[in-house]
Amino acid sequence: MSASQPYVLILYYSHGGAVAAMAQQIARGVGQVRGIDARMRTVPPVSPVSEATAPAVPATGAVYCTEADFAQASALALGSPTRFGNMAAAMKYFLDGTAAQWLSGSMINKPAGVFTSTASLHGGQESTLLSMMLPLLHHGMLFCGLPYSESALTLTQSGGTPYGPSHHAGTADNLPLTDDEKQLCMALGKRLATLALQLQSGSYA
Repeated sequence: MSASQPYVLILYYSHGGAVAAMAQQIARGVGQVRGIDARMRTVPPVSPVSEATAPAVPATGAVYCTEADFAQASALALGSPTRFGNMAAAMKYFLDGTAAQWLSGSMINKPAGVFTSTASLHGGQESTLLSMMLPLLHHGMLFCGLPYSESALTLTQSGGTPYGPSHHAGTADNLPLTDDEKQLCMALGKRLATLALQLQSGSYA
């Protein structure tokens, strides 16, 4: 990835691996667009022990997101598992720490989308997506959902909403992404990447 190349930040928290799998598919969608990269980042878990600290760069697994990763992104895809119909605490904690970017306006007019995974089919997918939209709107970002021109929205028998991709992982968190769920994830990545380049160039055709 070029240091000067624009990128879509795919920022996620994944406990059982399902959200991480969705993030990979979104990155594949970004990869279908020339001139922009996908940058995958995660956030550290929230510890119940107040003295616990996490390294800036974990020894294994996905790299933690930095302020620069967030502020310099051309677009953002934000993903979290559902926690009682809301985003996970780890993602909320990260977003609560982006006041400097809010004050500077670094995220204004950048496209953003959201994605989630739930244990049960009607376990709060849409309310979780809505909860993740709110801080992005406060940042002045341009929210990007999925249009019904994506046929998987009407064909899916598991996850998938116009608010953003979703996945039904099952109570054991072991159900793989369906073809429709993968297609919607890739569609979001491609749409964010395309819009980011159009906004930067001033071309909206």
